[in-house]
Amino acid sequence: MQLRALALGLAVSASLLQAAPATAQAAYPSRPVTLVVPQAAGGTNDIVGRLVGQKLGEVINASVVVDNRPGAGGNIGTQRIVKSSGAAVD
Repeated sequence: MQLRALALGLAVSASLLQAAPATAQAAYPSRPVTLVVPQAAGGTNDIVGRLVGQKLGEVINASVVVDNRPGAGGNIGTQRIVKSSGAAVD
C-alpha cells in the first residue's frame, strides 16, 4: 500500500514539474510594438492609427509606437512591413 502511494505521489510531482512555467522567459511583448501608418502625420489615417495604437497598448499592456511612412500611395509603408522580419524592425 505504501509503495502504491509513493508511486502516485511521484507521478503527481512529475506532472506538476512539467506544468511549471518558464521563469526565465520575458513577458510578451518584450519590446515596443510598431504600428506602421503609410500616410503622413496629421491626417485622418494618422489620427485613427494613433487611436488604435493607444487602445492596443492598453489591451496588451505594452508600448505601441506609431511609425508614419508616407509616399508612393502607401507603397513605402507597405514595403516597410513586407521587408521586416517580424522579430525586429530596424
